[in-house]
Amino acid sequence: MTPLLEVAGLAKSYGGVEAVRDVSFTLEAGRILALIGPNGAGKSTCFNMLNGQIKPDAGTISLNGESIAGLRPAAVWRRGVGRTFQITATFGSMTVRENVQVALLSFHRRAFGFLGFAGAFRRAEADALLTLVGLPDQADKPCGELAYGDLKRLELAIALANDPRLLLMDEPTAGMAPQERAALMRLTATIARERTIGVLFTEHDMDVVFGHADAVMVLDHGRLIAHGAPQEVRRDPRVRAVYLGEDRSERNRRQEERA
Repeated sequence: MTPLLEVAGLAKSYGGVEAVRDVSFTLEAGRILALIGPNGAGKSTCFNMLNGQIKPDAGTISLNGESIAGLRPAAVWRRGVGRTFQITATFGSMTVRENVQVALLSFHRRAFGFLGFAGAFRRAEADALLTLVGLPDQADKPCGELAYGDLKRLELAIALANDPRLLLMDEPTAGMAPQERAALMRLTATIARERTIGVLFTEHDMDVVFGHADAVMVLDHGRLIAHGAPQEVRRDPRVRAVYLGEDRSERNRRQEERA
């Protein structure tokens, strides 16, 4: 079966500094893949190349066999790639439903504005997305009054407005309480599997990563140093050394064994 997302030899440099070096991986529909690594490892650069915000220097990016490398973000979005951001971006003065309707307006190429007839545009579809993420009772509330955890759920609903095949999530649980983090990722996993959406997410909370990802990739200095099942990656000595942490005495013992 052809993977949903195929990335091969992806690379990006800035002034001679290699932010991403020869990154290759695949993601199947309905699977959840985590991308982790130390600060400055190249995660954001990699994400932004997939989303179209940055043009790769080299490499290929294919979605269902179609090249999307170098396309602008709007073109990538129209081909079925949704995205959520570390910092939520919503219209605080609009209602929760209207925020979803704005995304639906854009996807269906309707430019008649946010007032009048726009208020009735695909209302049932917007409400269905809000029900999907657990916000049916918040539809008429001004977005600025939502609790932070509910804002993250709303952002997920907005990201689903283009009926994506691939969902990119940049630190989806940042700023959330532990119980909210787990609930959001359970919801994401359920939606991904029911709708066969591939999910690629970055995250610093290792409980979220190892509790919800089907596979984990680790970047260090722009290069993939590990890629596999969560428990395999957790045990990888390179990953423990550069990111997960390792007891100093254990590290010294390993060095003595290699000497």
